[in-house]
Formats: sequence, C-alpha cells, structure tokens
Amino acid sequence: MTTASTTDSPVAEPEDAVPATPDSLWHNVDFLKFWFGETLSLFGSHVTVLALPLTAVIVFNASDEQVGLLRFLQLVPYLGLALLLGLWVDRVRRRPVMIAANVVRLVLIASVPVLYWLDLLNMVTLLVIACLVGVASVAFDVSWMSYVPALVKDPKHYVEANSKLGTTSSAADVAGPGIAGLLVSALTAPVAMIVDAFSFLASVVSLLLIRTPEAPPKPATERRHLLRELRDGLVWVFGNRILRPLALVAPFCNFSLVTVWTMFLLFAVRDVGLNPATVGLVLSAASVGGLAGAAASRKLIKRFPIGLVYAVSMSAIFVSPLLIPLAAGPAPVQVGVFIVSFFLSYGGLGVAGVVMISLRQTCTPPSLMGRMNAAFRTVLFGGGSLGGLFAGILAGAFGPRDAITGAAIGSALVVIGLVISPVSRLKEMPPAATEADRTGAPPEPTPDEPAPAGTAAAEAGAAGSGADDAR
Repeated sequence: MTTASTTDSPVAEPEDAVPATPDSLWHNVDFLKFWFGETLSLFGSHVTVLALPLTAVIVFNASDEQVGLLRFLQLVPYLGLALLLGLWVDRVRRRPVMIAANVVRLVLIASVPVLYWLDLLNMVTLLVIACLVGVASVAFDVSWMSYVPALVKDPKHYVEANSKLGTTSSAADVAGPGIAGLLVSALTAPVAMIVDAFSFLASVVSLLLIRTPEAPPKPATERRHLLRELRDGLVWVFGNRILRPLALVAPFCNFSLVTVWTMFLLFAVRDVGLNPATVGLVLSAASVGGLAGAAASRKLIKRFPIGLVYAVSMSAIFVSPLLIPLAAGPAPVQVGVFIVSFFLSYGGLGVAGVVMISLRQTCTPPSLMGRMNAAFRTVLFGGGSLGGLFAGILAGAFGPRDAITGAAIGSALVVIGLVISPVSRLKEMPPAATEADRTGAPPEPTPDEPAPAGTAAAEAGAAGSGADDAR
C-alpha cells in the first residue's frame, strides 16, 4: 500500500547520551510530524492501490494475467532489493533515504495522469511505472521501521508509537478505498492518482521539518564485507526463536492477503458486476475492522497472553477469505458477506501487525534493525508479489470464483502452522535486545517463561502498523 522510515537509531547511542523521554508520545513533536505525514501518505496511496489496477482493467481492458503481472511488478522489487537496501540503510542516516524515496514516488505517480492527458500512457508504461514505484517503496519501507526508534528513543514507547501508526493506517484503510472509489468514478482511474502524488509531497515536507538529530552509523571496526553483513542479518532473524517463526509465516500472510485482494477485484468487477465506487465502499466498510483491531491491540495484549492474541488475530486473516466464495443471492447480500469477510481479515491484521512489529523491534538490537526489517520485507512482499502473479494466472485459468475458492481453502490451512508456532505460546513480551546480545548475552526466555520483570517491552503490550504487512 504505502510508506514509512529508518535510522541507525539514536537507540544505539550510549545510555547517558539519550535524553529523558516524556510519558507520552503526544509530547514528542517530531514523532507527531512523522506520524502526520505518514498518515496523509497512507490515505493518498489507497487511491493508487485501487486506481492503478482499474486503469489497467478499464482503460486498457487488461486480461486477468496482466492484472496479476501488474501487482507482481509492484511487489517483486522486495525479493531482489530489500536485503541489499536493508544493509545499506544500516550504514547511513535513514531520513534522507526516506525523503529521496518519496520524491521518486511523487514523480512516478504524478506521471500517470500527465501521460494519460497527453495520450502517451499505455499498458507497458503502466507496468514499468508500477515496478519503479515498487523499487522506491523498498527503500522507504526498510528505512521507516528503523527510523521510528530514533524518534521514540525509549523502547517502552515502541508499542505506543506502533499503535498510533497502526490506528491511522487502519483509519486510512477505512476511509481510503471509499474515497478512492469516488475519485476514480469522478475523475477516471489514471487522473485520480494525482491525489496520491500530493500525499507524497506532504510526507516529504513533514520529514524535512523533523529536527531530532539522527545518530550517525557507527564506523566500521573492520573491513566491511557485503555477504557477511547480509548473513549476519539473516542469521539473527532465523536464529532467534521469536523472529524465526514470525519470518516463516510472513510470506504466507501476504500471499493470502494479496491473492485474495487481487482475485476479489476481478471477481467483484467481472462476475458480480460491482462498479468502482461499490468496490471501494466494500473495502472501506470492511476496514473498520482494521481500525478497531489496531485501536484495541494494546488493551488486548495487556489483558491476554500476547501469544494468544497473535494466534487468534492471525487466524482471522487466514480463515476469513472462506466467506467470499460462499456469497450468494442478490447483490446487496453478496456485498454484505464481502464486508464481513474483509472486516474479519482487516481486524486480525490490525491486531497482528501491532504484535509482530513490536516483537521484531524488541527482539533486535539497533545495529541490525535495518537488516532485520529488510529480511521481513523480503519474505512479506516476496509472498505478496507471488500472490499477485498467482492470482492473475489462476483467475485466468479457472475464472475468478473458482480461483478465489481454491485460494481461500489454501489460506485456511496455514492456521495449522500458527497452532504449533512458539510465538503463539508467549505469555508476554520478551526483554529488549541490546548490542551485547549479538556476542553472547544471556539466553532469551523460552515462550513459556515470563520475561524478567521491568523490561521495557513488557510494560506496554504490542503495537505496529498494519502498513508493514499489507502494503
């Protein structure tokens, strides 16, 4: 969907160099600037999420396979570039990377309506723009999750920060598709994308206004080695008993979300006959679930074991697509079933996103934050890109209804993996990782053991932006 940021965070500074933090992020002006810009960008990007494939379907009469290819090209840069860019952003200040990435996306998105007005837009150009936007999105996305700790400073505020970002992301999910559907209906799909271009401009301005100094990356104490540093990030993720199961389920999560979303778009427009405004209305009404999930996540995690919250919320994502092919009867009834299905899926995503991002930030030392996020973006959007390609091929071969039925059944089977995941047995947040953990600190607690009393992460619960796993 959209955007976010990174830094070799001031969390990496000596403890006596970190200023005291206020009790609430409402007093952190620079975090609020970032949050405001990111929120506008999220709203704007919903226009492109809907308008780009509808431009292909309506303007160029694209086939199912071409629509799947379009979605694939938007996400496939994460497969090839996320790890490399994650390594790079661990070596540089992240805010300039984020600003540059959003300027590039602004120009690319704005070029669609301009080329359309000049009668120069075609399907090939649309595919190229989609891929280049994906490249810029990789640079931004592997940066922002590492940048937030630089603004927040204190790990005990990670949950609050991610919860705020998750809530506005879900709010954008609620209002964004409906606004996008109306704009596409009123302005045509390619012209509506100008709104997203302006939202990226707002994000750039908000980032330029941030005054919190970003700690420079630590100078290398030995000669840098690309493959060794990439390995360090991957070993950290897949060697950690909390991060590893999160990383293993991540591609299936985005594969399911993107496959179902792409197939639903084809099914709703071509089989059910819904217009763009109604499709946008379905997604907006359903996204109330995401808003409710993100808003309730902190209270849920305080009241129930975090592993149980994770397992139930993730199960909602994987099981809810079964309702879509079961929809029958008059169009209003089908629309109602679609809303319920997406409501449950987005609600689960709203809670699960908060849990997963907070666990990832808590379990990773600052010097590995970029590479950790890059590893997750690779598996998340690698799964998402394959989901888009799979959706187009399957819909073209069997028709949207049969294709979405098969995809929904396959999605539900992933719940078996959640049941046996050690994350599902966690009682509370683990202690925050430090640089010492990279070289042999005390072993982390097992899922059935409580984290030591007083750890920063255990104080708050969980948080995260659904933007991470669904964009």
